[in-house]
Amino acid sequence: MVKIRLKRIGAKKRPFYRLVVADSRYPRNGRFIEEIGTYDPNTNPSTVNIDADKAKDWLGKGAQPTDTVRALLKKNGVL
Repeated sequence: MVKIRLKRIGAKKRPFYRLVVADSRYPRNGRFIEEIGTYDPNTNPSTVNIDADKAKDWLGKGAQPTDTVRALLKKNGVL
Protein backbone atom coordinates (compact mmCIF):
# COMPACT_ATOMS: atom_id res chain seq x y z
CA MET A 1 0.00 0.00 0.00
CA VAL A 2 1.26 3.47 -0.86
CA LYS A 3 1.13 6.08 1.89
CA ILE A 4 1.70 9.80 2.10
CA ARG A 5 3.63 10.35 5.31
CA LEU A 6 6.22 12.47 7.10
CA LYS A 7 9.95 11.80 6.89
CA ARG A 8 11.92 13.39 9.73
CA ILE A 9 15.13 15.13 8.68
CA GLY A 10 15.63 17.65 11.50
CA ALA A 11 18.34 17.70 14.13
CA LYS A 12 17.86 16.51 17.70
CA LYS A 13 15.11 18.56 19.41
CA ARG A 14 14.60 20.55 16.16
CA PRO A 15 12.18 18.52 14.03
CA PHE A 16 11.74 19.25 10.33
CA TYR A 17 9.76 16.98 8.05
CA ARG A 18 9.34 16.20 4.37
CA LEU A 19 6.02 14.94 3.04
CA VAL A 20 6.82 11.88 0.97
CA VAL A 21 4.95 9.20 -0.93
CA ALA A 22 6.30 5.81 0.12
CA ASP A 23 5.43 2.13 0.23
CA SER A 24 4.10 1.32 3.71
CA ARG A 25 6.64 -1.52 4.06
CA TYR A 26 9.63 0.85 3.96
CA PRO A 27 11.04 2.45 7.15
CA ARG A 28 9.97 5.96 8.16
CA ASN A 29 13.19 7.59 6.95
CA GLY A 30 13.95 4.98 4.30
CA ARG A 31 13.24 4.70 0.62
CA PHE A 32 10.44 6.78 -0.87
CA ILE A 33 8.80 7.27 -4.25
CA GLU A 34 8.42 11.06 -4.42
CA GLU A 35 8.72 14.14 -2.20
CA ILE A 36 5.65 16.38 -2.33
CA GLY A 37 6.28 18.99 0.35
CA THR A 38 7.78 20.12 3.65
CA TYR A 39 6.54 20.80 7.19
CA ASP A 40 8.36 22.93 9.79
CA PRO A 41 6.65 22.84 13.22
CA ASN A 42 9.36 25.08 14.79
CA THR A 43 8.04 28.33 13.33
CA ASN A 44 5.05 30.15 14.77
CA PRO A 45 2.69 29.48 13.03
CA SER A 46 3.94 26.22 11.52
CA THR A 47 5.20 26.42 7.94
CA VAL A 48 3.73 23.94 5.46
CA ASN A 49 4.67 23.82 1.76
CA ILE A 50 2.77 21.24 -0.29
CA ASP A 51 2.71 20.73 -4.05
CA ALA A 52 -1.09 20.48 -4.32
CA ASP A 53 -1.01 19.04 -7.86
CA LYS A 54 1.27 16.18 -6.89
CA ALA A 55 -0.71 15.50 -3.70
CA LYS A 56 -4.03 15.36 -5.57
CA ASP A 57 -2.45 13.15 -8.23
CA TRP A 58 -1.25 10.63 -5.63
CA LEU A 59 -4.54 10.72 -3.74
CA GLY A 60 -6.28 10.01 -7.04
CA LYS A 61 -4.00 7.00 -7.55
CA GLY A 62 -5.09 5.59 -4.18
CA ALA A 63 -2.34 6.74 -1.81
CA GLN A 64 -3.53 6.88 1.82
CA PRO A 65 -2.35 9.83 3.97
CA THR A 66 -1.45 9.28 7.61
CA ASP A 67 -3.54 11.09 10.24
CA THR A 68 -1.04 13.94 10.63
CA VAL A 69 -0.62 14.38 6.88
CA ARG A 70 -4.41 14.32 6.42
CA ALA A 71 -4.70 17.22 8.90
CA LEU A 72 -1.97 19.17 7.06
CA LEU A 73 -3.64 18.58 3.69
CA LYS A 74 -7.00 19.77 5.06
CA LYS A 75 -5.37 22.87 6.56
CA ASN A 76 -3.87 23.74 3.15
CA GLY A 77 -7.08 23.07 1.25
CA VAL A 78 -5.85 20.05 -0.70
CA LEU A 79 -8.51 17.74 0.81
